[in-house]
Amino acid sequence: MPALRPARVSDHGTIVECVQQWWGDSRTPEQARELSLLLPRLFLQYFSRTSLVLEDGPDIRAFLIGFHAADNDTEAYIHFVGVDPKLRGQGMARRLYTEFLRDAAERGRTEVRAITSPTNAGSIAFHRAMGFSLESGDSEVDGLPVHTDYDGPGQDRVCFYKKITR
Repeated sequence: MPALRPARVSDHGTIVECVQQWWGDSRTPEQARELSLLLPRLFLQYFSRTSLVLEDGPDIRAFLIGFHAADNDTEAYIHFVGVDPKLRGQGMARRLYTEFLRDAAERGRTEVRAITSPTNAGSIAFHRAMGFSLESGDSEVDGLPVHTDYDGPGQDRVCFYKKITR
């Protein structure tokens, strides 16, 4: 069972490599590289305490990059989660989310948010299974509420939220 620990700035290069490798089976190398650009070093420089890593010896097997809102005392946000394809379906993402939610609640946060692409059926199903609700959007795709152009032109997103308590 991989050990859970807070992320460190020194994990950045390895996490970027993991994204490029782990998503290489579903994307071109260029698309996987572009995906890894969603994880600049600053996330680990400023949010390492709220980000998590599951490691097996020297190897990172899963990670969660998340943070608490700076502009309010109630919200936390899960930005990016990755699990080694060999370990998917074994509860690694659930373990990361559970720990992040527990810590956020202990620190007084009452709501956690996350987003995904409307085409990412696995992510949508996972968030629903974890008790997240879908926010109303300004459009609908396949029965899902979607926020059009959320991350820029053509970058529609499904937005999730979950109420949490201590």
